[in-house]
Amino acid sequence: MGSHSVDGTLSRREFCAVPALAVGAAVTAFGQHAPLTAGAVVERIKANLGVPWRGGPTDTFKAGGVETPVTGIATTVMSTYDVIKRAVAAGKNMVVTHEPTFWTGNDDVSGFGTDALYHDKLTFIRDRNVVIWRFHDHLHARQPDMTSVGLAQAIGWGGLESRDEPRVYVLPPVRLRDLAKDIERRLGLQAIRVIGDPQALVRRGALLQGAPPFHAATVFPKVDVIVAGEQREWEGVEYAFDANTAGQKKGMIIIGHWVSEDQGMRLCADWLKTFIAEVPVEWMSAGDPFWRP
Repeated sequence: MGSHSVDGTLSRREFCAVPALAVGAAVTAFGQHAPLTAGAVVERIKANLGVPWRGGPTDTFKAGGVETPVTGIATTVMSTYDVIKRAVAAGKNMVVTHEPTFWTGNDDVSGFGTDALYHDKLTFIRDRNVVIWRFHDHLHARQPDMTSVGLAQAIGWGGLESRDEPRVYVLPPVRLRDLAKDIERRLGLQAIRVIGDPQALVRRGALLQGAPPFHAATVFPKVDVIVAGEQREWEGVEYAFDANTAGQKKGMIIIGHWVSEDQGMRLCADWLKTFIAEVPVEWMSAGDPFWRP
């Protein structure tokens, strides 16, 4: 046993040994520090979500698993082959995607057993230890929805929300043609489609990002224009077209599903950074898949 002073305080030899013991313990703890795993990332997301976790088949791992060590995180609206390759090149092996990876609603790959592209993409993912986790239903459950906030910011509608009507934005008066051109420029779109009179004056707008589960008819009576992601041509598109035939001067600007929700994954990356500091987090835009000949 080491010698102590008569009053119980540490002797000089013991006192001098304390820093060395502390440093040794710190080094040992650092050496034993486990790397951040994909499972830990998901658990932090659940802990910071702000709404109950409901489970289900959608927001789950689509490749890799909970034990995969994470070198970096890329958020994106669509985990395309291109996005996955860019993430790997940037040293990020976890992709948090809003939409599917394997081309069906819940990544059901039962029909792709002999598909060459499926095996090519899957082999690339596995060979590079990439983990893909989908964040869809629960991202939309958070309020405000990051996809609507992100899109509004990107097209210059941030801060223009109506105080009385949800989903409605009060805009400076603008012609439909000019509004469409401005949105196309701000989002860097390669292709855009518009319904309505180009000269119609727009004062109130709404966003229907993605492919909303409700009909555009529930929103159109409140606004002059809807900026939509994806609309079935026998539903919202036909309604907008018929409204103009009836003389209602309604506009619909279709920007595409990917583009309309990708800005939400930009905000998702910013949000993840508030509780994940061990690895870099970056938004990787999926871009616009279409082009104009």
